Amino acid sequence: MIPMRCFSCSKPVAHLWKEYCERTEKGEEAKKVMDDLGLERYCCRALLLGHVDLIDTAAKFKRF
Repeated sequence: MIPMRCFSCSKPVAHLWKEYCERTEKGEEAKKVMDDLGLERYCCRALLLGHVDLIDTAAKFKRF
């Protein structure tokens, strides 16, 4: 799960995750996508670049 806010500057970033993933999977450069989304600070950019979405992997081990 993507954090709701950047850890360093507290800017909301979670709402940008889906669009970022869709556009980078289509082949756009990550730099251009982040510029278009308005992410100018290094801390916010690093948060998106370094995030690995593991929710599907963790959900396999959930007990019912």
